[in-house]
Amino acid sequence: MRQRDDVAVLPAFTEISSEIAGNWSPALSPDGRHAAYVSDRGGTPAVRVQPVGSDRAFAITFPEPVAAVAWSSGGGWLACRLTPGGAPRHEVWLVRPDGSDPHQVAGFGTDTAENMRWLPGRPLLAVTENLTHALLVDAVTGTRTVVATGDLISLCDIDPAGRFALLRQGPRGARRILCKNLLAGTSETIAPGELALFSPGGGCVYARSEAGEFPALIRATAGTVETLTTEPVELETFAITADGRTAALLWNVRGGESALELRTLDHVVPPASSPTGRAFEPTVGTTTRSVTVPLPGTVISEPVWSFDGSTLAFTAESPGQPQGVWACDRDGGNVRPISAEPAAPDAVRPTLEKVTAHDGLTLTGWLFTPPGGTAAHPTVIWLHGGPEAQERPGHGPLFQSLVRRGIAVFAANVRGSSGFGHTFVNADNGALRYDAIEDVRSCARHLRDSGIAGRLGVMGRSYGGYLTLAALCAYPDLFAVGIDICGMSDFATFYRYTEPWIAAAAVSKYGDPVADADLLRDLSPVHRLDHLRAPLLIIHGENDTNVPLIEATQVAESLAARGAPHRLVVFPGEGHDLLHRSSRAAFLQETVTWLTTHLSGDQRSRHE
Repeated sequence: MRQRDDVAVLPAFTEISSEIAGNWSPALSPDGRHAAYVSDRGGTPAVRVQPVGSDRAFAITFPEPVAAVAWSSGGGWLACRLTPGGAPRHEVWLVRPDGSDPHQVAGFGTDTAENMRWLPGRPLLAVTENLTHALLVDAVTGTRTVVATGDLISLCDIDPAGRFALLRQGPRGARRILCKNLLAGTSETIAPGELALFSPGGGCVYARSEAGEFPALIRATAGTVETLTTEPVELETFAITADGRTAALLWNVRGGESALELRTLDHVVPPASSPTGRAFEPTVGTTTRSVTVPLPGTVISEPVWSFDGSTLAFTAESPGQPQGVWACDRDGGNVRPISAEPAAPDAVRPTLEKVTAHDGLTLTGWLFTPPGGTAAHPTVIWLHGGPEAQERPGHGPLFQSLVRRGIAVFAANVRGSSGFGHTFVNADNGALRYDAIEDVRSCARHLRDSGIAGRLGVMGRSYGGYLTLAALCAYPDLFAVGIDICGMSDFATFYRYTEPWIAAAAVSKYGDPVADADLLRDLSPVHRLDHLRAPLLIIHGENDTNVPLIEATQVAESLAARGAPHRLVVFPGEGHDLLHRSSRAAFLQETVTWLTTHLSGDQRSRHE
C-alpha cells in the first residue's frame, strides 16, 4: 500500500515569472515557512507552493481550474477544490505539496463537494457533498465516513474526541449552527449563523453569531453564551490559532473597506458544563489585548493561521492592485507579501456616495470618476451578484478601463447587500424585491441630480444581471444601454434548471417556485422584454449550471424576434465565473466596446 502519512514532502522551487496575476486562497505549512495558494499566473487557476519570503515557487496543475487549497496540519497534504468546466459543481482532490499522488476524494460523478477544512492535529478532512452529506476523509487510509445527513447541511468541525459535530443548516439568510451528538443523534442550536469551530480541547464552541443586527463572535458552553465582540459593524469572518489563544477578526467597515484585528482570547472563566459534556478547559490566563494589523490593501479576505500559530496569511487587494497573498506575524507585525503585485500608480480610487431611496432608506455605492474635468460624464451603474454580496473598493479591471475612456462607474449596494446589517441584507426578500428594483432608479436619479451623470447605462452580474434586466424593463426611458452577465431572466426556468441544492437554498431569498409562482412570474423580466428599448449585451458561460444558459438564450431569442438591438456572447468552457484569463480578457473587450459605442457614442457599433 502506498505510504500516505501526513508528513510534508516539499518540491524544488523555480523563479516566478513577472506576469501580472491574481492570487488567492492562502494556506500555510504547519510551521508557517511555506505557503500554498491559487494563482492564475499561467492563464488557468492552479496551485502554487512557495517559501514565505522567497520569489521562487512550484506549480501544481490539474486538468480543471482550482478554486481553493488548504494545507493539512501535519504538512503532508494539500486539499484542492476543483471546478470542472467552470461550473458550480466542485470536486475535492488531495495531493502532496511536491505535486505527487494526486487523487480525488469527494465530488464524484454529478455530486458536488464544498466547505473543505482540515481538522487540527488530525489527517482528517471535513467536507460536505450536495449540502446533504457531511463527510470525514482520512488522508492516510483513504476512508470516507458519513458523520451526518440532512437537507441543506454543511460540516464545520468535529471535536477532538469525535463525539460531536458542528453543522450549518438551512437556506440562504436563515442558516443556523447546530452541535450534533454523534453518539446519541441529538442536536442543539448554538446560534443563527454559518461559521463555527470547537476550541482546541472541544470544551467550547466559537461561532459567528447572526442573532443581532450585526454578526458577532460568541463563545458557547452548555447553557452559557458569551459575546466576545460588540462592535456595531459587520464581523465578516474569524480564524483562531490551534492553541485557542488568538483570534484574527476581519471587519467590514466604512461601506466595504476592511479592518483586521488580532485579539487575545482570555479563557480564564468559571468552569461550566461544555456542549460536549466535559468541563470547560481554561488555557493559561493572559491579559486580553487587541492589535490592528496595518493593511497592504483596502479589501482583505481569507485569513488563515499556520498550525503552530506563528503566522497569519490573508489576501489583499485595492483599486488597480490585483488580489495578492500576504502574511504577518502573530503580533500583527512584519506584514510581508508572499505573492502580490503593487497597485498601478494611475489607478482611480473611488469615493463613497450615499443615496436616499424612494422610501427613505440610505443606500451607498462606490463612484469611480474619470480624472480631470467637472462636467457630467457618461455613467454606468454596476450591480453586484448575490444578492447578499457587496460591492467593495477592491481590484476591478473593468472599472479602471472604463474611467480611462471617460465613463464613470457607480458600483451600487442596493438593499439586499451584505455588510450593512441584518435588516438591510433581508430588505429584498420575496415581494420586497420590487423595492430593490426601485433602488436602481433611485441611484440613477441621484447620479443625474448630483450632476455626476450624463447618459446612463446599467449592467450587472448574476443577481445583478437579473436586476439589470428588471430595471431596463421597468424604466425603459432611463437607460441608454445595458449589459446582462449571467443573470436570471425567468424565475420559473431558473428553479427548473439550476442545480437542486442551489434551488433549495434560494427559496428563502426569492420565494417558493410553487407557492409564490404568481409573484415570481411578475418579477421575471422575460415577461416584460417588450418594454426594453436599450441595446443589450448578454454574456454567459456555456457550462453555467448555477444560472443556466437558457436564462440568456431566451432573452436573446425574444429580442431577435422583435428586431431589438442586442448581442449574445457565450464563453465555451466557462461556467458561472470566467476562470480563464483569456476569457476575462475577451469579456473586458466586449463590455468596453459595447459601452463606449452605446454610452459614449464615440464610434459606430460593430455589433448591430
